[in-house]
Amino acid sequence: MVQYAKPLARLVGEFEKLPGIGPKSAQRLAFYVLRLADEEAKALADAIVEVKARIGYCKICSNFTDQEVCDICRDPRRSDTEICVVADPRDLIAMEKTNEFKGKYHVLGGVLAPMEGVGPDQLKIRELLSRIREGKVTEIVLATNPNVEGDATAMYLAKLLRDLVPKVTRIAHGVPVGGDLDYADQATLIQAFENRREI
Repeated sequence: MVQYAKPLARLVGEFEKLPGIGPKSAQRLAFYVLRLADEEAKALADAIVEVKARIGYCKICSNFTDQEVCDICRDPRRSDTEICVVADPRDLIAMEKTNEFKGKYHVLGGVLAPMEGVGPDQLKIRELLSRIREGKVTEIVLATNPNVEGDATAMYLAKLLRDLVPKVTRIAHGVPVGGDLDYADQATLIQAFENRREI
């Protein structure tokens, strides 16, 4: 077993906690950080500290923002009548890259996953219902990942919203089943968005 100096072992251990980073990648990243100039290492550390200190959730849609209300929710050019519901901010970014959706978003903060203890009360569903009741929403677009949890969440929301909104649609499955929105290319997302269907 390789023995690192304690500070290096700690850094490798912290990198291993990141999603998708195994022991070899963690070691590679730690050695990369060691080779950085002091100013570059400090800039990286400062960026991490700043993002943790300054980034919070939009009080309207729950997207990440450094202000009380995110840029999308404040944009007067965006329609208040359509809301695209996504599981997390990465999915919102993926949808925005298509330039197809001109409404606003709602970030659930996850998907229904009963085996992991995530039920409706752990998601931002109450907040979505409040937005619908106080506004003039004509369409909800459900853009959760096409996997078991994403489909279950979409079906749950469709039943819940059917009597509250004139039109509830789901993005088409141009996105591969079992895939994640943030890994899909723009053309696939555009096709999925254009072929959404009412559920």
